[in-house]
Amino acid sequence: MFNGTSLTPGEEEARADAARREAEHAAEEAKAKAGGQGVETGRGRGRGRGGFGGPPISRFQDWDGDPKFWRVENGVIVGESTTDKTVGPNTFLIWRGGAPGDFELKAEVRMNSTNSGIQYRSRMIPPNQGQPADQPGHAWRLAGYQMDMDFENVYPGQLYEEAGRGFLAERGTMTYIAPDGTKGMIGQLKTDTEIKAAFKPGDWNQFHLIARGNTLVHIVNGIVTAVCVDDDLKGRSMAGLIGFQLHAGPPMKLELRNLAIKLK
Repeated sequence: MFNGTSLTPGEEEARADAARREAEHAAEEAKAKAGGQGVETGRGRGRGRGGFGGPPISRFQDWDGDPKFWRVENGVIVGESTTDKTVGPNTFLIWRGGAPGDFELKAEVRMNSTNSGIQYRSRMIPPNQGQPADQPGHAWRLAGYQMDMDFENVYPGQLYEEAGRGFLAERGTMTYIAPDGTKGMIGQLKTDTEIKAAFKPGDWNQFHLIARGNTLVHIVNGIVTAVCVDDDLKGRSMAGLIGFQLHAGPPMKLELRNLAIKLK
C-alpha cells in the first residue's frame, strides 16, 4: 500500500521509462527519415496511458495532499502544520486509488496534539464552501464518515461525520440510524474507562476500520470502540474516498506507518 519512500510509488520510474521509450522512438524516426523511409509517428497513443503508448501507470497507491503539509520521512508519511504553515479549513491526504464501498483499513498512527481522523466513503466538497470571503479554502476538502482520533484521548475510535450529521456513534457504543435519520444507541461495547486505558497518547496506536454494507466497525489497538448500522437512506454513503485529516487550529504533527487497505 505504501512503500515507505514515496506517496506515489512506481510513478517516477514509470515516467522515466516512458521518457526513455519516447526518446528511442524519436531516434528511430529521425534515422528512418534520414534514410528516406516512412515510419509510424505514434499519433493517438497519448500520454494518458503511462506515456507514449506504454501500459497505464497504476494509480492504486497514489496519495494526494497539499505538499505544504505532507511529506515522507524515514519511511513514514508525515503531515505537519506549524505557526508559519497553518491549516484552515481542515485538509486531507486523499487516496486516489479508488472510492471503495466494502473494505478494511489498518494504519498505525502517532500524533502530538489536537485532533485528526480517517475519512472513508467520503466525497470532495468545493474549496470555498462555507468559507468567509476573506478566508479562501483549498482543493483537499472531504465530507463523510470519519474514524475520529485526538491527542487528549477523548475521541479516538468514535464515528463522526465530517461536514454532515455529526456524531453517529460515540466511543464504546453500538448505534442504529433509522431510514428517517433518527439516531439511537442499541448496545454498549467497552466502557470509556477501558477504551481510554488501551490508547497511548503520543505513541503509535493501530486504527482498524471495517465497512460492510450499512455496517461500520471501528477498532483501536484491538478494542472495538464503535459500531454503527446506518439505514439512513438519504444521509448514508455506501462508497467514497479515503483520507487522513490535518485539523485546522494549533500546530500538529501526524505520522502514519504500516498502512494497508483491503478491498472486498
